[in-house]
Amino acid sequence: MKDKPKLMVVDNEIDICNFVKSFFELRGFKVATALNGDEAVAKLLEEKPDIVMLDVKMRREQEGLEYLPVIKEKLPAVKVIMVTGVEDHDAVEMATKLGADDYITKPLILEYLETNVLAKIKQLREVAA
Repeated sequence: MKDKPKLMVVDNEIDICNFVKSFFELRGFKVATALNGDEAVAKLLEEKPDIVMLDVKMRREQEGLEYLPVIKEKLPAVKVIMVTGVEDHDAVEMATKLGADDYITKPLILEYLETNVLAKIKQLREVAA
């Protein structure tokens, strides 16, 4: 794995993208953002993120779930953390079946998010070692 971990934030709310980007850049991450699934897929192979934070609801109700298998197919080793505004057990179950590595709800608690992301980076480093 590269020295500087890479994160991609995919959320239709630009404020969330910018907030998470700033937070993780201050912690030494390289961060890319995308406002929808199409933009994320277009940037995916160029950016090659280690972790993707993927919002479930963007332009469509389940857009994140639609793009999850596409992202995992293009970058099988990427860790995907699904993000949503409400706890939806059906969406959590579907996300898990489609290959999501974790699921968190908004509002984002930065300490929890940071711990979660760092744990995923540690897993990736252990696999690469």
